[in-house]
Amino acid sequence: MQGTVKWVDGAQFLAESGSGHSVVMDGPPDHGGRNTGVRPMEMLLLGLGGCSAFDVMSILGKSRQAVTDCRVELNAERAEGVPSPFTKIHMRFVVTGRALKESQVKRAVELSATKYCSASIMLEAAGVEITHDYVIEETPA
Repeated sequence: MQGTVKWVDGAQFLAESGSGHSVVMDGPPDHGGRNTGVRPMEMLLLGLGGCSAFDVMSILGKSRQAVTDCRVELNAERAEGVPSPFTKIHMRFVVTGRALKESQVKRAVELSATKYCSASIMLEAAGVEITHDYVIEETPA
């Protein structure tokens, strides 16, 4: 895996993935930024959510669950001072669909957390406490 992060101006950077996709990262004005992009630590948190949601949707698809929507609500705490790494992250999966089996949703979230999500496993190995829960919302008939 490869990527490039190029300084643009102030605290703004353009990141490009090895697969050719780009995203702007920027800082707040009080740190020399213009608030035109996501903060780098936010990017890390969002990457965790994307990695895990990818797993959950893949597992639910293989178990033939009729998912119509899935989102991960992320809430993170960081240490005081500098550096200020994540100390705790809570991930709430909101899975919407028709006649979803709770056991399958629970299993998908657990498998992502313990076996498949590289981001989650890496952050936990670094000492971040990651917790999960889920909510199932029924699609109206």
